[in-house]
Amino acid sequence: MLERLTKISRSLQILISLGLVVLISGICYLLSDWMDYKVVAFLLLLIVSLIAIMFDIFPVLVAASLSALVWNFFFIEPKYTFHIGSAEDGVLFLMYFLIVLINAVLTNRIRRIEKQVREKEEKGKTVKLYNTLLNSLSHELKTPISAIVGATDNLLADPAKLTEENKKELIAGISVAAFRLNQQVENLLSMSRLESGFIQPKKDWTDVSELLYDVIQRLEQQLKHHQLIIQIEENLPLYKLDYGLMEQVLYNLLYNAALYTPEYSDILIQVNNKADKIYSLNTKEEAHSSIKKETNQLVLTIEDRGPGFPPEEISKVFDKFYRLSNSKTGGSGLGLSIVKGFVEAHNGTVLLENVPHGARFTIEIPAETSYVKI
Repeated sequence: MLERLTKISRSLQILISLGLVVLISGICYLLSDWMDYKVVAFLLLLIVSLIAIMFDIFPVLVAASLSALVWNFFFIEPKYTFHIGSAEDGVLFLMYFLIVLINAVLTNRIRRIEKQVREKEEKGKTVKLYNTLLNSLSHELKTPISAIVGATDNLLADPAKLTEENKKELIAGISVAAFRLNQQVENLLSMSRLESGFIQPKKDWTDVSELLYDVIQRLEQQLKHHQLIIQIEENLPLYKLDYGLMEQVLYNLLYNAALYTPEYSDILIQVNNKADKIYSLNTKEEAHSSIKKETNQLVLTIEDRGPGFPPEEISKVFDKFYRLSNSKTGGSGLGLSIVKGFVEAHNGTVLLENVPHGARFTIEIPAETSYVKI
């Protein structure tokens, strides 16, 4: 808020500063029969201090000078003249003028120091993020690229010496490496969207069942050694969601579950609707429509039978580039932070908790729903 105020043009800052001084002075003048002129000085000093917090130094100095002159002219005897009747009032006026100027200068200097400290901290964070990203990319992108290059070199070098089994193994290796490379690039692009701060979900009516099975099909190779238990509530409505963002959320969660749980273990996926409230129908078209619109909560639960998460690290798993101490090689620590970011872009929440047999992610998203009458 304060940063936005300092970006206002200097002329507008001066006008606002002068306006505030005049406003407070006018109120004090109307109450001058009941208010001592020394109290007026404290009120003007307060308003100049607030101006010093909000604006640049020049408008503050202008406001400080005006407040001193107004106090002298309208409140110090004899009034309506710049002549000061007593030595005591003269000292008070001089002290007021000095204090208000010193206060303005010191407040502005403190603000500049705070700004420098913030910039230094932000620069340090940027450098740290850059180093982390560089270290991640140097391994996570280099590894699959090296695998692809090595496999293609073997295929092109002397294909006559390779058996059909060798060729299939090399092609499978290329496929796995390409899949891993694509996943890393998608995560980096998704994180860049979140970091930009301008991510806006493009919501449309979404069949969550269709969305879920599309993700499962994409992860067919990763999930082939796991037993999926899918429980979808009957008569589930359509939800107004961003299909692409939610696809990435489910993809990252299921990919993690497949990666960190034992083969042939169960992965439970539950989809439920939590009723909230009904929208009022505002138009005749809506009143006669075959679609009844409501605002409900979409509840997605993914539960696995793995080792769970170390309790002391649960609060950190959604941080960018954070990797658990027991993480396997591969991955950049972006998957779960993207999950959190995309869910929050829908004004939803994601909760991670350990259960006796593994870990459970619970996502709740408020969304407009529709029921099509048959």
